[in-house]
Amino acid sequence: MNTLAKDEFVVYGQVLKSRMLLGTARYQSPKQLADAVTAAQPGMLTVSVRRQQLAGGEEGQPFWQLIQAMDIPVLPNTAGCHSVQEAITTSEMARELFETNLIKLEVIGDDETLQPDPYGLVEAAEYLVKQGFHVLPYCTDDLVLCRRLLDVGCEVLMPWAAPIGTGQGPRNPEALQTLRERFTDVPLIVDAGLGLPSHATQVMEWGFDGVLLNTAVARAVDPVKMAGAFAAATQAGRDAWMAGPMPVQRAAAPSTPVLGTPFWHQQSLEEVRAWP
Repeated sequence: MNTLAKDEFVVYGQVLKSRMLLGTARYQSPKQLADAVTAAQPGMLTVSVRRQQLAGGEEGQPFWQLIQAMDIPVLPNTAGCHSVQEAITTSEMARELFETNLIKLEVIGDDETLQPDPYGLVEAAEYLVKQGFHVLPYCTDDLVLCRRLLDVGCEVLMPWAAPIGTGQGPRNPEALQTLRERFTDVPLIVDAGLGLPSHATQVMEWGFDGVLLNTAVARAVDPVKMAGAFAAATQAGRDAWMAGPMPVQRAAAPSTPVLGTPFWHQQSLEEVRAWP
């Protein structure tokens, strides 16, 4: 039985076609954005509600028409919100504009690192869940914070790998892997801090369910090629997780049978295996 063929990525009951989500900001032109989306074929596109507010103007209308033409599920976000009330108001506007209950919730607590405000994030998430929103909170890799977000009704978590836009890759692998081990049934999407396709492969190999990219693609020298590279890397990491990697062992082991090997060589191998 091919287990990979049944490996569906479900977010709040919606089956996504890809485990890579893509942001729509910071591209040099609408065509570059469209070409990057074509290369990546992401499962969702994130859109800033603040940008969409311009839809009635000369700048916003073509952008929204472009997003609609791509026919890919949209995940509105509350990027740039620094308070609970601001995030709630923006979420309510997003539901009207995009006609979806999905919201990527951001409540920024520090302007320099763009680190989420953990208290404001939980408070806003609890309110929005009670109002029927399907909340995807952008959070740190803090175990207790993630538990609180689940307690108030979030069904998906989006921990960072590193601060937004840094491209540093996973700065705290142990914390991220602990989240995966503790929340085995919760969809986990790494959001922010990834800079290279190998970063995406790494977190997917740890068992994360998806990744969200924006700056790493939009600010690449060739965003379109980088979009395709991230898509392939994300799937490669997922396939490796599903395939089950071999156990790491201390001593070398021959990859070919030792039958026919001179006995003094076999003796050496036994000595190696007996090494404490």
